[in-house]
Amino acid sequence: MTDFDDCLARGSHRFAGEIPGRMIGAPRLRGMPNLILHSDRALPSDPTTRGFAREIYQGIRELPIISMHGHVPVEWFADDTPFSDPAALLVTPDHYLMRMLISQGRTTLSDLGVASVDGDRAPEADPRAIWRRFCENWHLFRGTPTRFWMEHELVEIFGVTQRPSAETSDAIYDRIAAAIADPAFRPRTLMDRFNIEVIGTTDPAWASLEHHRKLAEEGWGERILPTFRPDPVLALDNPSFTHDVLATGLAAGVDVVDYKTYLDALRAQRLRFKAAGALATDHGPNLADTTPMADSDAARLFDAAFNGRPVTAAEARAFNAHMLFQMALMATEDGLVMQIHPGVERGHDRAITATYGPDKGYDIPFAVEYNRALRPMLEAFGHHPNFRTIVFTIDEDVYSRELAPMAGVYPAMRLGAPWWFIDSPEGMRRFRETATETAGFYNTSGFVDDTRAYCSIPARHDLARRIDAGFLARLVAEHRLDIDEAHETARDLAYHLPLLSYAKN
Repeated sequence: MTDFDDCLARGSHRFAGEIPGRMIGAPRLRGMPNLILHSDRALPSDPTTRGFAREIYQGIRELPIISMHGHVPVEWFADDTPFSDPAALLVTPDHYLMRMLISQGRTTLSDLGVASVDGDRAPEADPRAIWRRFCENWHLFRGTPTRFWMEHELVEIFGVTQRPSAETSDAIYDRIAAAIADPAFRPRTLMDRFNIEVIGTTDPAWASLEHHRKLAEEGWGERILPTFRPDPVLALDNPSFTHDVLATGLAAGVDVVDYKTYLDALRAQRLRFKAAGALATDHGPNLADTTPMADSDAARLFDAAFNGRPVTAAEARAFNAHMLFQMALMATEDGLVMQIHPGVERGHDRAITATYGPDKGYDIPFAVEYNRALRPMLEAFGHHPNFRTIVFTIDEDVYSRELAPMAGVYPAMRLGAPWWFIDSPEGMRRFRETATETAGFYNTSGFVDDTRAYCSIPARHDLARRIDAGFLARLVAEHRLDIDEAHETARDLAYHLPLLSYAKN
């Protein structure tokens, strides 16, 4: 027994914390604990409420999944090629996993298989080594939703029976590798295995949509849908703004030379997306501001940025707000649902982003004002019969103060489900508690999973259904809802509301 293990056995946490390179809570395993999923996981602990929750959950657990706000690459479905290895499938695409592993200061993105943008930093080439880093740090995920999702994936999808650890890493790796080598474990086949009725991919404004055309030709056009994501071409301070705008124009068949043709290209490309099956657009601006400006001012700012002349940060923010208003206006014309989720500082560590690119776990939320910011858009289109918007937030303070009251009165607006950092048991409970009394259930979007980690989709929806079952069970136990109403509401939250929120106009 090492000094570290001995001090843990004696309960000396002070000494344990002083051992360099070792972590409190990570003692050497003396056995191989089983990985077992409890049937009541995430349900209420109160016996009376739990009984109702079990009944409600059983009525929705097998409902099809509607995954309209996803980020699984469309190429996975179009090519339908085997997944290469467990690490590439479960670790490297999942920024929840990466950020937690990095947070302890002993692992880098390169260690987790992420290549640098310029190719100067060679990533770890051994997927087994990447998987081992994850398994030996399993204790870091205690109490997190990532732990819930990953346990669900390991047990339900891969039949793993051992708890991840340094000792069990290779055995778990081999089991998963054998599973993904099976021809039945292909992206398209998993759509049925995961019970995914429809999934949305997120595609840049300049997407050629060739992958979606291929999918449509092969009979998948009704189930795998594109989503128009124009953020880079609305941001004048985007370093590649001109390139991205020209690429969008090329894809749309519009020669962009000025502000007018820029708008023409965006309209045309939105229609191309809609023809390819798109039901929504996706917008992740810094701020929620939707204040329009005079067309002459917008044209002046566009011309400056498009031709390489500097614009100020304030001008870039004002143009982005104007273009969100323009996107809402276009939505009234083409009927695409406008998803808005501001309030995230993308690439918080600029050196990391410059080295490895975006979406690597360094996105940090900040407080956002919605009341005045969304007012121009909602005053103009909040009652428009052809406009629908779903607004998400990571700033929980605004649920009861701003977003639920707005969703509770404007017919065009729905309140998006808990997203990203609050896509968690407690976050979802707080959402129901703070939003329902003002917006009700039926002014919300139902659950969306917002993930690149394909195998986590059924786990995320299962957790959301368990939390909603628990919340509804409490209302039944408190005689605020009848049990038949709870069953109906649970079905709506899990299935009907997501369908309705994104239904074609």
